[in-house]
Amino acid sequence: MNSPAELMAAARAETGLEDFGDDSFRDGLERLCKALDSEAQLNAVGEMALPQLIGKLLANRLKIEDWYRRHPEIDEEQIVAPLIGLGLPRTGSTALAALLAEDPNARSLLVWMAGEPAPPPATVEGPDPRIAAVEFSMAMQHELAPRLAQLVPMSPNGPEECQDLMALTFTSHYFLAFAHIPSYADWFLEADLTLTYEYERRALKLLQWNAPRKPWRLKCPTHLLFLPALDRAFPDARFVMTHRDPTDVMVSVADVFAEVQGMFADEIDRPYLGALNVEHWSLGMRRALEFRAAGNDDRFFDLDFHAVQRDPINEVRRLYDWLGEPVTAEFEAGMTRWWTEMAENREHNVHPPAEEFGLDLDAIRPLFADYVANAEKWTAR
Repeated sequence: MNSPAELMAAARAETGLEDFGDDSFRDGLERLCKALDSEAQLNAVGEMALPQLIGKLLANRLKIEDWYRRHPEIDEEQIVAPLIGLGLPRTGSTALAALLAEDPNARSLLVWMAGEPAPPPATVEGPDPRIAAVEFSMAMQHELAPRLAQLVPMSPNGPEECQDLMALTFTSHYFLAFAHIPSYADWFLEADLTLTYEYERRALKLLQWNAPRKPWRLKCPTHLLFLPALDRAFPDARFVMTHRDPTDVMVSVADVFAEVQGMFADEIDRPYLGALNVEHWSLGMRRALEFRAAGNDDRFFDLDFHAVQRDPINEVRRLYDWLGEPVTAEFEAGMTRWWTEMAENREHNVHPPAEEFGLDLDAIRPLFADYVANAEKWTAR
């Protein structure tokens, strides 16, 4: 594994740029590189792909800072009242984000934007070449892990989680899916993500610069773990929280981690992935309950997974009534089209038994008991 200094030098040479901005990213970068070098046991694909990913993130920082240097007025952009989706993974938040992305009067973080925020999309004439690049990358990924495409359907123009923007400071949950890095995982749980979310805000300002003003629709399950830090960066944010039985979630999310990691390592410690996800998401939910109880409950709108599955358009209407925003005819038509196409093309996923991930569902339930009791109240009608 290349050292942080080598990776930074390579990014500077590739871009011809020098300034990475403030040093908030260095601690995470150093810890990540050390863990990848000493713990990950990467295969040949992983040894090539993960340094490339880190290099791309560093190049993205260089490009973002260069745009700010040449156009300091970007910092005057306002991120007003974003709607941020959160909840346990595998609770329908991806489908909800796709439905919300059909709103022509809102702005979603799309896959091709998240992976390469600069240049600002409004400054690109004609078809943006980043879209074609993501299409090629996804085709390669589907060859390496065809089942992953079934577990996590994605398209270049579909909405993406905040993971790529959080990774610009090398504090992102998705690194834990890419490789076996327990020391980084332990550090991540207790890290202060204040500067991570400030840099995400910086990237969002760049993405909306010179474009029509629209409210952002963002989403990421990881936010459950760091809501006070997220709140400091987006103090006027409102939240839509998706809910599902945690025992339905843990095997599914561990299965996704195993599929991702299988691209980059030949040996997968499935019991570790099961324990990792139980630890992180049970802690995340405890922290979310504390945040809501600390005077923030009225900022949340709650959606039950099964209710959305039964009547997605009506559930979005309820959400928009709460937001005080209209569901236009164009928006509803787009949602109906997307949901119909998704239902027609979606393949049913069969997950391995819980025991394969070392999971005892009866032992998991007490860890989420307080959350389940609250979720029943939040989603009751």
